[in-house]
Amino acid sequence: MDLDFGKLTEHQRYKLMASLIIPRPIALVTTVNAQGVVNAAPFSMFNMLGEEPPIVMISLNKRESGEIKDTAANILASGEFVVHLVDESIADRMHRCGEHFPPEVSEVQVVGFSTIPSNAIKPPRIAEAPVALECTLFEKLETPSRHIFIGRVLWMHARDDLIDLERYRVRLQNYFPIARFGASFYTRTRDRFAISEGPHPESSTSIDEI
Repeated sequence: MDLDFGKLTEHQRYKLMASLIIPRPIALVTTVNAQGVVNAAPFSMFNMLGEEPPIVMISLNKRESGEIKDTAANILASGEFVVHLVDESIADRMHRCGEHFPPEVSEVQVVGFSTIPSNAIKPPRIAEAPVALECTLFEKLETPSRHIFIGRVLWMHARDDLIDLERYRVRLQNYFPIARFGASFYTRTRDRFAISEGPHPESSTSIDEI
């Protein structure tokens, strides 16, 4: 079939793109508003864009009412946010952070996360997350349907068992992130395989560290 995107509605395009471009990593983002309330919200239109400078991208849809999301409002006001990667252990609490709460309510407190002060920015990081990236706003883009923020990573925090700092290898045997499908569907990342190059296949355990 051939689909002319110019003839589809915004919702139809979203449904097709969000259900086919999968799985997507999940960014659980913390920000702080002017009153000091810590907001936490998950976004699956998220990825790494480069290492020099070290930048990541999050894309936030606008509400149908035209009301700006708390995360977008806080980033536009402060230029600071923390991106947390999501593993199986915090999946349920991450999903609950996606519910609509008023700005004066902290999702962090509602779902039972605990926080740790960040090193360089005001928004705190979530202690239970396996990885946290302290970011400042590097660039922004606004479309009719979205706010798109590119953040420069200032600090990375990772659970102690995840990284071998002598070789800068990630211990995948200790890291089980989840990814987003469409709607409320997610997938685990335990089914892993290597595609070998050359005449010498990689050992079955080599994928444990990359």
